[in-house]
Amino acid sequence: MNIELSLHELRVLGCLIEKQVTTPEQYPLSLNALLNACNQKSNRDPVLELSETQVQAAVDTLSRKHLVLEKSGFGSRVPKYHQRFCNTDFSVFQFTPQQRAIVCELLLRGPQTPGELRSRAARMAPFTDAQEVEQALAGLAQREGGALVRQELREPGRREARYRHLFADRADEHTEAAAAAVAGARVAAAAAAAPASEGSGAPGAPVAAMPADWAERVASLERQVAQLREELATLKRHG
Repeated sequence: MNIELSLHELRVLGCLIEKQVTTPEQYPLSLNALLNACNQKSNRDPVLELSETQVQAAVDTLSRKHLVLEKSGFGSRVPKYHQRFCNTDFSVFQFTPQQRAIVCELLLRGPQTPGELRSRAARMAPFTDAQEVEQALAGLAQREGGALVRQELREPGRREARYRHLFADRADEHTEAAAAAVAGARVAAAAAAAPASEGSGAPGAPVAAMPADWAERVASLERQVAQLREELATLKRHG
């Protein structure tokens, strides 16, 4: 099943799954509790500062997609929300506890290595060893109904390749990738322009030079990001 969710929808869904597992006595969540979970500083990447209106809009969209259900207790005047994404009677997906924990962490933090997932997802499901993480990821990647995660190319300096979930809105994903490229180019340019530190080597040691056209490359990437964001905004207005 092809499910494409915005960044806000991914964060809401990830928070509902997380709190269902880690604090079942406080689940389902009120809008205020969900807002606090979405803007939580720990176990989140990126850290967001969503408004109540933005969280409510994401909840409403997920409800129309039948991925979230309002489920208030008897006599409660405060609406509370329950996820229908996985491991419930009417869920789209039925995961093992380990797979659910991995998917939840990917929703909350984005692409991660198996080692990172083992450490971070352990709060939601036990993992006996690294092989169990690999097996859970393989089950999600080779799922008969379609892959739910994908292994990325290993980045320079990393011992392991990262995995990402496949629930992101493609337009959002492309914008995020272009923005990351701009940020990376800026960091590299700043590092090349900075003088060598006092303890880094002999006085006057040359700093590695950036390509002569780096400024033009950054400007081009910035234009691409702006164009992608404009196209995304247009699609959402007419979607």
